[in-house]
Amino acid sequence: MARGNLSVHPDGLDPDSVDRPVFSATIRPHQSLSRLGFRIVMTGCCLVSLTVSIWCWRMGFWPVAGFFGLDMLAIYAALKVSFRRGRSFEEVMISQIEVFLARVSHRGERREWRFNPLWTKLTQVEDEEYGLQRLTLVSRREHVAVARDASPEERARVAQGLKAALAQVKKGY
Repeated sequence: MARGNLSVHPDGLDPDSVDRPVFSATIRPHQSLSRLGFRIVMTGCCLVSLTVSIWCWRMGFWPVAGFFGLDMLAIYAALKVSFRRGRSFEEVMISQIEVFLARVSHRGERREWRFNPLWTKLTQVEDEEYGLQRLTLVSRREHVAVARDASPEERARVAQGLKAALAQVKKGY
């Protein structure tokens, strides 16, 4: 018959905490313009465009007005594409038993990677002038970039959290 505390693992790990995250983060691309900011920028651009177009029309340069309209259409389309791309994100989670990375595109397409935390390491490419340029999870022969759309400062914070979590998980074994 077994004796002692059966809920505690012989190696000291709590079986209930094995799949609890040690580190978890959701990484989203930087959005420099809010919805209100978009409206303000588009209103300002349209007012400037309209003013210059009217002036050019009165001076006899009427084709300029059409080109200003095309410019406004191009700016609107570019900002809308930027907002749509801003809906993408990455989820990173490290537990005692796995490293999980999910990347969801702006179209809703989801791609997932799962690694053993004992065989996973973190590689960094750093530039003296621009900071942390690339952060990669490496496990066996598979390399997956993490925080691709984040700024170098945000990427450095994610790297610090990932390093600490991987070290904590590996220390337990």
